[in-house]
Amino acid sequence: MTTIIIFAFFSYLIGSIPFGLLLAKTKGIDIRKQGSGNIGATNVLRCLGKPLGITCFVLDVLKGFAPAFFFAQLSGITAEFGILFGAAAILGHNFPVFLEFKGGKGVATSAGVLLGVAPLAVGIGLLTWGIVFYVSGYVSLGSILAAVAVIITGWVAGYGIVIALALTLLGGLAIYRHRANIQRLMNGTENKFQGKAKSPKSKV
Repeated sequence: MTTIIIFAFFSYLIGSIPFGLLLAKTKGIDIRKQGSGNIGATNVLRCLGKPLGITCFVLDVLKGFAPAFFFAQLSGITAEFGILFGAAAILGHNFPVFLEFKGGKGVATSAGVLLGVAPLAVGIGLLTWGIVFYVSGYVSLGSILAAVAVIITGWVAGYGIVIALALTLLGGLAIYRHRANIQRLMNGTENKFQGKAKSPKSKV
């Protein structure tokens, strides 16, 4: 039990690392004051361009994958605990201790967790996201429907009750974190992805 608690604690700390904020700081920009104000990869991509956006995405994925995959291996316990460590990393991203518990939406980090414990689910989720984004132009809609696809996959792909329940909780959390986007989609006021924003030149 002590081992589980220690790994879960460090998983949360890893998830709390605000890569989007740190990458933007290298350009003298506070990403929280640009675009949507979110510290995640989508806002970094929109405001700072592809190199930093892709870098942020990869780092956010890795901070979910590493605890879910490697911590489960190092702890020597069943693979199901990988989802626990991954969930701790997602909570760290969404509610980072370093940023007064105000973080991102956890989509990339959740993808990393799924890659570590349920690769089929993440594959279907990414495929769903890609198709929806390509057809609609909405990143948020792609993320929401990808979460739904992950939940469904968790129950039909034979992962077992523990993983299925965990994927349902993680998918539900991702959808909940998009509640403002859902409202804007319903109101017809959600912005489509337009590529790099034409601001941000403000310094912090």
